[in-house]
Amino acid sequence: MKVIIDTNILLVSLKRSGVFRPIFDHLIRGSYHLIITNEILSEYMEIIGQRTKPEIANNLGDLLTRLKNVDPIETYFNWMLITVDQDDNKFVDAAVAGNVDYLVTKDGHFKVLQSIEFPQVNVITPEDFIEVLKEL
Repeated sequence: MKVIIDTNILLVSLKRSGVFRPIFDHLIRGSYHLIITNEILSEYMEIIGQRTKPEIANNLGDLLTRLKNVDPIETYFNWMLITVDQDDNKFVDAAVAGNVDYLVTKDGHFKVLQSIEFPQVNVITPEDFIEVLKEL
C-alpha cells in the first residue's frame, strides 16, 4: 500500500501518546510505503523543526531517508487542483505521480478532490487510515 501523509498528520503522529501514533508506528514497521518528494521532505523537516526541535526534524529526515519503505519520487507535472492553498498541490502531484492508495490529511483544502474525476486521488482522514492499518 502506497501512502502520502500530510505534514500536520506526520507531526501529530510523532507524539508517543497521541491518538495518531499508530500511523508512525506502522511506518516504522514497514506496514505501508510512504511516498515522498524532495519538496515534501523539505516541508516535513521545516514544519516539524519549527513546531518541535530542529534535532527532532533532523532525526526524522535521517530516518525517512534510511527506511526501505519510504520511496522518493519525482513529479513531472503540476496538476494545480487545489487553488485555495496552492502549496498543498505538492502532495496531490506526488499522489498522482506515485499512484498512491491514500493521501492522509485533515486539511479541508483537499475536499475539492472529491469532485474531480481525473486524476483520481483518494483522500482519507487519519482516523480512517488507522482503521485501514488495523486490518493489516
